Amino acid sequence: MMPIMATKKKVTLYVDEDVMRAARVRAARTDRRDSEVVEEALRAYLGFDVLASVWARSGLGEDEAMRLAVEATHAVRAEKRASRGS
Repeated sequence: MMPIMATKKKVTLYVDEDVMRAARVRAARTDRRDSEVVEEALRAYLGFDVLASVWARSGLGEDEAMRLAVEATHAVRAEKRASRGS
């Protein structure tokens, strides 16, 4: 189930005709708007559903989760810098 977002942003995208046609067919068959189908596909591709699932099972607070995310980002960047230097 797609979470309800408080704000939406209108965008212009260039999409292959066949892809857009398939999205419109899916929208019509599921009684939804084209934009809902495209947003759902983007959320799935970007892993939003996985993130929501993990977040729901996590006992971490926002501050602790952010701290861990920042630490992980710094560690990955340090590894990349080290590998470029060798």
